Amino acid sequence: MTDFYGLNLKNLLEKAHVGVVVHRWDTSIVYANPTALKLLGLSFEEISNKVTSDLTWDFVDYAGNKLLEENYPVNKVKLTQKSVTNEIIGIVNKDNKALWFMINAYPEGEVGSDTRSIIITFNDISDFKQLYFFSDIVENTQDIVIVCEADNIQYPTGPKIVYVNKAFETLTGYAKEEVLGETPRILQGDLTDKAAMSRINVALSNHVAITETLLNYDIKGRPYWIEMNIIPLKNKFGEVTHFGAIERDVSERKFHLEQLQFRNQELKSLKSELEQLVCDRTLELQKANEKLEKIAFFDPLTNIPNRRFFIDQVHRLIKSCNRRKVSIAFGLIDIDDFKLVNDTHGHDAGDLILVELANYLEKFCRVDEAFCRYGGEEFAFAVAIENESDLDSLTSRLIEGIRGLKPTLGGHDLSITASAGFKLCKPSDYLDFEKAMKQADIALYHSKQNGKNRVTIESEIDDDCCNIINLVKPDKITSLHKD
Repeated sequence: MTDFYGLNLKNLLEKAHVGVVVHRWDTSIVYANPTALKLLGLSFEEISNKVTSDLTWDFVDYAGNKLLEENYPVNKVKLTQKSVTNEIIGIVNKDNKALWFMINAYPEGEVGSDTRSIIITFNDISDFKQLYFFSDIVENTQDIVIVCEADNIQYPTGPKIVYVNKAFETLTGYAKEEVLGETPRILQGDLTDKAAMSRINVALSNHVAITETLLNYDIKGRPYWIEMNIIPLKNKFGEVTHFGAIERDVSERKFHLEQLQFRNQELKSLKSELEQLVCDRTLELQKANEKLEKIAFFDPLTNIPNRRFFIDQVHRLIKSCNRRKVSIAFGLIDIDDFKLVNDTHGHDAGDLILVELANYLEKFCRVDEAFCRYGGEEFAFAVAIENESDLDSLTSRLIEGIRGLKPTLGGHDLSITASAGFKLCKPSDYLDFEKAMKQADIALYHSKQNGKNRVTIESEIDDDCCNIINLVKPDKITSLHKD
């Protein structure tokens, strides 16, 4: 080794607290510093001139699965000519014990040179990795378990989720892969207690434990109550690196608690008639408010979301699509000649058609899409559009489904046709939700004025025209010029 500004680089490597291994380009080992040998539990004679296929240990990934030889860090660098950065890998030694390392690897020297080599550096993170072995214990518990990073807790991105168990997936409807790297704030909504959220933030900032009861929302936007206990998690040096939250769904318990309070108030009625009247009235108002909260988000006839719930879901969809940089299609659907159906067959027939169409939309839409009965015979929904061409396919499927609905009343089949209007918005445009819905309504008006039983798509891509898809022949597209 040569001196660099008076420093002996080999001496630095020999005393470094990070493991360093140097491979020839054929992957044979030519150097390993003392830290590397100590971490691996080997002598230099045991690994000198050994290639990866000669090694007596196995490499495993973060989940404990054995790696193929081509996925060894040194082989990945050789195959790709690129560096490997901060890769967590386990090494199962001859004693069948797994040691965990944070590994970096990079090529050194000019391409084609006889002295070209591959440098591997690594740190022992076994103690850190051990923090997550508890998942085998908590994975099947009925309580929800969430682990978040502690280094960034500030709104809007932190803290970031690094672990959730199966109970979390069951309660929220989110898959583990959907929430890793996200913040628990995705579960909160407009009715979540801001004061409780502030208390939690203060506790996290001060690295202290806290217990709170909070209103959260699942992936479909349905509210539920949880009791959460948040505790700081420390490493072996006493530093807080993560926060663990143990949560329990207490929605049913809150309901039973309210019932118990009601019975207790009845027992106390003998003590004071006035007190009883006051308590009864208080409980009646409380129950009325709870009932209103339960039905405030769903249409009583069709049992699908109403306009209020739709608006809340659209705002969630906008946030999600804004992060993903994808477009949103806003749509309005209106049943054709609905008044004539009521006048001819009666209101029972009209109600049946509304329910049939609502059931179809509920099956048609995915859990992350927004839809509702917008009012009367009008329905609305909003969907994420990855590619603009997907909207034509979506409307075609929607059309075919509506045409296939044949509700039966009194032995008579009722046919359904509908007109629809859509507005496709790019990420820069869909933040103005009200404007988008108005433009969708204009498109719906054009469908009605051009013979009904069709869909009009008004796209911002071309301000001079919209695509019209005929419901009877969904593959036929004509142009519509704006007035």
